[in-house]
Amino acid sequence: MNYYTQQLARLKATLSASDQYSLAAQLAQKALLKEVCLSPKPGLVDSINSGAHRDMNFDTFIRSIDAITPYLERFYCHGLSASNIDESVLLSGLRQIGLACEQAMFSATGHVNTHKGGIFAFGLLLGAIGQLESQQQTINCHTICQKVAGICRGMVDKELIQKQTVSTVGENLFKKYQLTGARGEAESGYMTVNNIALPAYLSMRQQGYDEETSLLQALLYLLAYNNDTNLVSRGGMAGLQFVQQAAKALIDKGGMCHHASRASLADLDQQLIARHLSPGGSADLVAITWFLAQYI
Repeated sequence: MNYYTQQLARLKATLSASDQYSLAAQLAQKALLKEVCLSPKPGLVDSINSGAHRDMNFDTFIRSIDAITPYLERFYCHGLSASNIDESVLLSGLRQIGLACEQAMFSATGHVNTHKGGIFAFGLLLGAIGQLESQQQTINCHTICQKVAGICRGMVDKELIQKQTVSTVGENLFKKYQLTGARGEAESGYMTVNNIALPAYLSMRQQGYDEETSLLQALLYLLAYNNDTNLVSRGGMAGLQFVQQAAKALIDKGGMCHHASRASLADLDQQLIARHLSPGGSADLVAITWFLAQYI
């Protein structure tokens, strides 16, 4: 029995019917909070500094999470009410909620994009969990990711490969470098998380390391192996390669198991700040890693 199943059973025994299905949304909020609090995160906003960002800081992220939180429940409830709805139709409804959520975020942050990627990911994850529960299916990491992949089936082909005009940064990066970004991650059922970040996190936890150190190890592996479109947007392929090579060098030295690991991360943070590089895509995947770990 995974963490989610245990806690849901506890909540159902103690809460009213109107409240008992909120655990998934609570975990999503926790995941977003754990990501921003995780420190040091090279190039990213954390509790130490604002990374490579000049238009946002830790407080901006907290305001953003506060604004997003009510919509997390709406994503979940939309899935919960979609027992017999086709997955492509489910996606359309989730996107409508997502657009409203984005507007709430922009209102709270003064039009700064703090969590657009997170809204996209957790909208899908929570919608998937809601539909799985409505269909009385097993809810675990595998079934959640499988459901997300089904919801997003054909997304890359329709929204990137077949699209003739380019109107977003993600579309432009696909045309130039064939990087599928957040859409590709979702349609794959978050393979990068399942194959790279989650094993790194769980291995550290099994060795007795605390949650923060284990999440930093997951981040380090994501920096090394995730083709982060945020890095490419800011620094081209050279920027991505610089971060990947630097992260792999730290992993070769033992990663977060090395006695000077946090100092090395802090040094890498300064290097990314100097180069104006921010691995925002990997930050989203760190939050997803913690979230999915609750469903193992």
